[in-house]
Amino acid sequence: MPFLGVGLGLLILTGSSCFVLGAFYEHCDFLRNLHELIQEDPYAFYIREKLYATVATAFNPNCLHRMPDSCSRMSEIMKYGFPGLDDIRVYSDFVLSYDRRNRVAHWVYEHLRAPCVKADGTNINRKECWYQPDMSVPSNFRANLTDYKNSGFDRGHLAAAGNHKCHQTHCNETFYLTNIAPQVGKGFNHDAWNQLEIYVRELTESYGSVYVCTGPLYKPKRQLVGIATYSEHTRPTDEKWCVEYEVIGENTVAVPTHFFKVILVESKMSGGHPYMEAYIMPNAPIGKNINIRNFLADIREIEHIAGLQFFNGIRRSFFFGTNYSTTPEIYNNFQ
Repeated sequence: MPFLGVGLGLLILTGSSCFVLGAFYEHCDFLRNLHELIQEDPYAFYIREKLYATVATAFNPNCLHRMPDSCSRMSEIMKYGFPGLDDIRVYSDFVLSYDRRNRVAHWVYEHLRAPCVKADGTNINRKECWYQPDMSVPSNFRANLTDYKNSGFDRGHLAAAGNHKCHQTHCNETFYLTNIAPQVGKGFNHDAWNQLEIYVRELTESYGSVYVCTGPLYKPKRQLVGIATYSEHTRPTDEKWCVEYEVIGENTVAVPTHFFKVILVESKMSGGHPYMEAYIMPNAPIGKNINIRNFLADIREIEHIAGLQFFNGIRRSFFFGTNYSTTPEIYNNFQ
């Protein structure tokens, strides 16, 4: 009988050990699959902390810390959070949210690094870069090249091709029409907007790491409705706000009234706070000799008009100097 008891005990111990080991390996396999999902699915990446928290067990109560953020390029680009989650599209060196109704992006997000911005571009053949629709977008929501033909507008980049000179594929993908919006050519795309893009690259060369989010705006404007005239005095009978913008082509691609660019510069100092700027430019002839800092804007205005929230992965009070800098002195003191 003692031998029977010992044998039964060993059998129970062996069975329990096998069960625990099986559960452990099954859990590890599940975590690996979850980690792969987070690398590939933008929404899963966005709620990754909640996902990890739901699978924390006695095996790995600190799995959120043990499992690092996705090492994919997307996790680097979206380090500070998604401005919005509508129709997210991940490319090799930028991420965007596509607006199916207007056939342009809601926003395009980039993480610029000094080596790629400083690259001389000798490894990039611009003859291999051509404008083309992104065929992954359903045809009834897709902009086509014919929409821009004879429209009077440039095919303006949101993520500038000049920001992506490390690899041919990176540059090629900036020519997808999902990254393009109708822009006034002379005085804007060729001039003031180009100056702003150059300024962002200069920041990247100086500080090494810059996050930039670019997109269209459809700003409301005041409209007078009806005019009443009494002797020598004329006054509006009513005043309303409205949003008006042109559309081009058979696919009615929206022409934004303005464009925004929100910039976050990471400090070179260990533990230093990042610096943030925001710009709004009208989609109209501006000129090439104007100071782009005249277009510094309050980031809250962009968020209000666009319905987005920028850098929600970091507290606003953590930004260098002031949350919504409009003075060059703040930038001059940044390191």
